[in-house]
Amino acid sequence: MIAAGRVTVDGRVATPGDRADPATARIEVDGVPLPTRPGLVYWLVNKPPGPISTAADPHGRPTVMDLVPAGPRVFPVGRLDADSEGLLLLTNDGDLAHLVTHPRHGVPKTYLVRVEGVPPPEALRRLVAGVELDDGPARAMSARVVDTLGDAALVEVVMGEGRKREVRRMLAAVGHPVTRLARTAIGPVRDAALRPGERRPLTIDEVRALYRAAGEAWEDGGA
Repeated sequence: MIAAGRVTVDGRVATPGDRADPATARIEVDGVPLPTRPGLVYWLVNKPPGPISTAADPHGRPTVMDLVPAGPRVFPVGRLDADSEGLLLLTNDGDLAHLVTHPRHGVPKTYLVRVEGVPPPEALRRLVAGVELDDGPARAMSARVVDTLGDAALVEVVMGEGRKREVRRMLAAVGHPVTRLARTAIGPVRDAALRPGERRPLTIDEVRALYRAAGEAWEDGGA
């Protein structure tokens, strides 16, 4: 890869025999960062309902930090509400955390939501076109009914941002309150086999895929 010119160090194309300090150098392969700093940790957690998505709580409530080892110190990337569940990243890689959470980069997050009633096509179109909330307009990247359950439905919603209780508020605004919400994917990262309360480390390929997704989203929608 180095001989083919696919590796750069601090923006310069590397050549065989070059040396770099992994603690300080920005190393990229095919334009995608390769995390090399010592001590970087990436956990994928399937958050059950209950824990809050903060590093600490002054009221002593359980947090997602209880789901991962005490060290090295990591922080949740984004948030899921206490009554929501599903995939959540915890890491000490501040660069990746910024890319995944900042709306400018638009890394998609996919949610499977159970709602009251069955949203008609017009309600789904409104979610994508934009819904006015009390803190400004919000829109989904996509929304579709994946199953009907009598007087309820399962809806897959893909979002490019993650404001507080945004998906719940959007669906309530189109007349279909949420009764259960689970995040099923963060960009390209999924794991249907990870049970509630379980964790696993991300693979290096998954970490690089998240970096790549942030870059592609920025190129497609950035200004």
